[in-house]
Amino acid sequence: MKSVHFLCAIASLTLLTGGCASQAQRAPIAADPFEGFNRAMFSVHREVDSVVMKPLAKGYDRAAPLPAKASIGNFFDNLRDLGRGGNALLQGKGEAGATGLARLLVNSTLGIFGLFDVASEMGLEAGNESFAQTLTQWGAPSGPYLFLPLLGPSTPRDLAGWAVDQGVYPLWRHVDDHPALRNSLAATNLAHQRALLLPLDRMLDEASLDPYAYLRDAYLQRRIAVEEEDAYTDTREAGNADVH
Repeated sequence: MKSVHFLCAIASLTLLTGGCASQAQRAPIAADPFEGFNRAMFSVHREVDSVVMKPLAKGYDRAAPLPAKASIGNFFDNLRDLGRGGNALLQGKGEAGATGLARLLVNSTLGIFGLFDVASEMGLEAGNESFAQTLTQWGAPSGPYLFLPLLGPSTPRDLAGWAVDQGVYPLWRHVDDHPALRNSLAATNLAHQRALLLPLDRMLDEASLDPYAYLRDAYLQRRIAVEEEDAYTDTREAGNADVH
C-alpha cells in the first residue's frame, strides 16, 4: 500500500523533534555500514518529497480550517490506540495497555468515531508503544541504520515492527474492498501528517551542512531515549510491585 509508505516516511521525520530538543552526545544504537546506499536513497526521498509530499501538505494546510485539522488528526490518532494498547500489553505494561484500549473505546463512542479526543479530557493519556519497542523488549537487535525512500530512517528491527503495526491498523484492513475510500483516507492522513512538519523543513536544512547525518543522528538518539525511558518505566514498575 504505497500511500501508507508515504505516511511512514513523514511520520518518521517527527522523530527529528526529539533529536532537536537535545543534542546530547551519545553513541548510536546502530552503525551505518550502508551509508553510501542510504545517502543515495535520502536524495531520492527528498526529491519525491519536494515534488509530491510537500505540495500536497501545503495545499491541505491552506485549504483545511484549524478545527477540521484537529478532528482529522484525532480521527487517525484514535485508530492507532489499538496498536499502542496491544503493544503495551505485550511489553508487560498492564496499565498502559488498559489505557490505550480504553482510549479507543471512549473516543470511538463519546468522541464520535475519534473526531474528538474525549479520552484525554478524562485523563486517559495516549501512549507511544509500538511493535518495534515490543521487539526491543524481547531482545531483538536493532541492526544497521537504513534509509529507504518513502519509508524514511529506520533499522531492520523498526521496519519489522512497522510492518506488524500496519497489519493490525484497523482502518486499512476494513477499507481494502473500497479502493477509492481507502486512497482518499490515506491521502488525507498523509497530507495531515506532512503538514505538521512544514515548520521543520527549514530547520533540517539550516541545522547542519549535512542534513542526512543530522537526521540520522536525531533518529538514532531518539531511539536511545525511547529505550532508556522504557527501561526506567520497567524498573519503576518492578519496584512498585515489590513494595506491594
